[in-house]
Order: sequence, then C-alpha cells, then structure tokens
Amino acid sequence: MMEVRFSAFGPAKSGVLVVGATDGGKLTAQAKTADKAAKGEISEAAKRGRFTGAKGQIVEIAGAKGGPYALVGLGKTTEFDALAAEAVGGALVAKYLLTGETRLTVALDISEEHAVHVAMAAALRAYRFDKYRTKLKPAQKPSLKTLDVQVADPAAARKLWKDASALIEGVFFTRDLVTEPANILYPQTFADRCQELSDHGVEVEVLGEPEMKKLGMGSLLGVGQGSAKESKLVVMRWNGGKDGDAPIALVGKGVTFDTGGISLKPGDGMWDMKWDMGGAGAVAGAMKALALRKAKANVVGVLGLVENMPDADAQRPGDIVTSMSGQTIEVWNTDAEGRLVLADALWYTQDRFKPRYMVNLATLTGAIMISLGLDHAGLFSNDDDLAAALDKAGKAVAEPLWRMPLVESLDRALDSTCADMKNITGNRYGGSIVGAMFLQRFVNGTKWAHLDIAGVAWSAKARAVHPEGASGFGVRLLDSFVRDVAE
Repeated sequence: MMEVRFSAFGPAKSGVLVVGATDGGKLTAQAKTADKAAKGEISEAAKRGRFTGAKGQIVEIAGAKGGPYALVGLGKTTEFDALAAEAVGGALVAKYLLTGETRLTVALDISEEHAVHVAMAAALRAYRFDKYRTKLKPAQKPSLKTLDVQVADPAAARKLWKDASALIEGVFFTRDLVTEPANILYPQTFADRCQELSDHGVEVEVLGEPEMKKLGMGSLLGVGQGSAKESKLVVMRWNGGKDGDAPIALVGKGVTFDTGGISLKPGDGMWDMKWDMGGAGAVAGAMKALALRKAKANVVGVLGLVENMPDADAQRPGDIVTSMSGQTIEVWNTDAEGRLVLADALWYTQDRFKPRYMVNLATLTGAIMISLGLDHAGLFSNDDDLAAALDKAGKAVAEPLWRMPLVESLDRALDSTCADMKNITGNRYGGSIVGAMFLQRFVNGTKWAHLDIAGVAWSAKARAVHPEGASGFGVRLLDSFVRDVAE
C-alpha cells in the first residue's frame, strides 16, 4: 500500500506540491501562497491550460520556483463532499502513479474528513496486482510511494485514517481474491485465506463435504461434484456488538471457476469466470475491514465455495437434488449454479444464526448487466427498510444499487412438474428477477436482500477509486451499511 502521511501546512519536502482551485479557477489559500512563491507561474499556467477548476482537472507547473507544482480542480464549493474528494484523490494517482514521481504533497484547504477521503481514494486507485508479472519495464512499475496530505489538524486526520486504512485493506483483500487465477484460488485455498482473519479476531469455521452432506446440502454439493476440488462452506463471525444481539448476516456466492458445467459456456471470455466468486470475495473483504476497525456490531459472513466443472461425475441437466431446506430442485441448467450454492448457504445462515438482516452478494446473472449496465448492482429485497438502508449505504460510497422488483408470476414460472422447483424458467424473460425469486424460496421469512453484482465486480476500465480489473465492489457498501444499522 502506498504510504500516506498527514502533516501541517507548509512547504513540500520533496516531489510535487499539489494545490487546489474551485470552480472558475479560483485559487484556495494554500494555492495563493504557492503561487506567490512561484512568482505567479501557477495562475499563469492555469490561464494557458484553460483550467476551469472542474473536479479532478489537473495542470502541471514544472519549472517554477519552489516547484514542481500541480493545480487540481475541486469543482463547486457547494458540491464538494466526500465523493468529490475521492474523485480528486483518484485523479491525482491516475496522473502521477507511473510518471517517475515518488512523492506528492497535497495541500487543498479542505476539512480533515475530506482530506482522508482524498487519501483513501488515492490509495485505492494505486492498487496493483503484479505478483505474476516478471517482465515489467521500469516505466510500467509504479513510482509513487508517498502521499503527504497537509491539513489544519493532522492528529484528527490520523485518527480518521485508522478506519479508512482498515477499509482499504478489506478492499485490497477482496481484489486480491477476485484477481487470483483459479489454479491458485479454489475452495480450499480460498478457505485458507479466510482462516487468516482469525489473526484479527474473526472466528472462522470451515465445513467440508462430509459436514455438508450431514446437513443435507445437496443443492450446493451438486454444483461441485464434477470438480476434483472439494467444496467448502466458510463461516466467519465478528462479535463486536452486545452479547445476545442478533447478527447481521452476509452471504457470498463463491464459484471459484465457472465453466457452466455440462451446460458449458462458450470458450470466448470464459477466462473471466475466475471472478465468479466476487460475492464471496466482497463478504470476506468486508469481514476483514470490520475486524480491523473493531466494528461495534455482530456480523456473520458465510461463503459457499465450489468449482463448477464438467467431468464424468458432473451434475446433468434434469438431475433433481434435495436442498438443506428439504425442498427439491430440478436442475434444468447447470450454468445457473450460483443460486444452487446460495440456496443452501442462505438456509444454513438463517437457520443457525437467526439474523436481524441477511444480505447476499453474487455475480448471479448476465441479465442484470442487460438491465442496468456496468455502473449499478441490482438490489432485490423482501423488506423496504432494509432496501432503503442498503441503497443509502451504496450512495454514500459510490457503489450504487438500483432496486428491482420481486415478481410473483416469475416465481410461479419456477414450479417444476417433477420437483418442488426448477432452477430456471426455460425462457429469457426477467432473468435477474428469476434468480432473485429462486433465492427468496430459501430465506424462510428473514429480512433479506440480494445484490446481483455481476456487472460491477470487475471493470474493463479504470474508475475514480480502482484501476482496471477487480473493483472490490461491496466491501465499502457493506461496511457503510453495518455502521448505519448496527453501530
């Protein structure tokens, strides 16, 4: 992680001094001080560069006295909030990460809280996953090592940074898990990494196939029966709240690789299916963040971990399995496997922990991307208050949700002629809703929400707080949600 420091306002010790200007190019107090030291070259460069002060706009001033400098736009003063601060932090790192600069000193005349958001976004945007890259040229390697953020009260900023750095570590944990190839990350090794959270006070249990068979998890186990890798159920408990308080339960789909099984996916793009465990990755990262910041809440994380492979023992279309709930499922399509995994994980969670709320995250359907594109996750819920709380949490951290309906007619379309239900309807209509209706059959009346994150767990382009690749979507959202409803 890039080193982040907080200090009082003053000259930069080395590297680039970054100062700010608001909408219209109006220099802030620190920018005016720097401009005076630079003999007016900052304001002059702003004029030459058609600088307007728009959020994230950057003008470089290399040869000025006391420099180098950079002028960054903060946008409209009335609209500058935590997310605007993050846009600025992300823009700075996108600009300077590979330039050869090793240090940025940022003096923006903003509150300590907003300064922490600048730093957090910068750290998140600087994430790299280079562990398997052996031939990087020097120009391809990050040079930026230190971010020095100047504020009026450095001690207050450092206090806020403790929680922010916990969140960053949680997001990085998720991104690392989601980015790992499936020959490295499979159910056992995923479970092993979750076991590491016990070092931070998380109670971790791992159930193997014998334990799940005793519990009757035929739905989950059917998905993994074609793989040489044993399926796992990981249970993580953070007990930071009051004894006896019902926990918040977070449940993640963890298909570490999804070939589609016998209902085989097309080969083109199948390499992306290493991140079909993005929901489980987000839950694991959230549990790490909550533990590192010592969240005053009781939270349970449950991960259903399987690999969906098409060997001679693989589940066939038309097979009937019995879930832990006792309900039987006719498997029409083995590529609608995530819902089969979650069916048993959800039932187990509500049955054992009697949670106050149960939220599952899953890269469940391609249909959600057709509906919502690549900026929103789909939100389905049987409880309006829970849905509102999740929507609020997502907006607060720029991980937006869009509520989708639960449609009774699509639930009826899941009825089977030879079992209690089938796992698809057999047509293309309302695919993401059908997945949610299937899951709702296993929540047993618990206040529940399903987040379909198929469009947002991985990004083909860089965003304000993450580079191309694994986004870590869900970690900050879940942390914000827990803060709001339990702390």
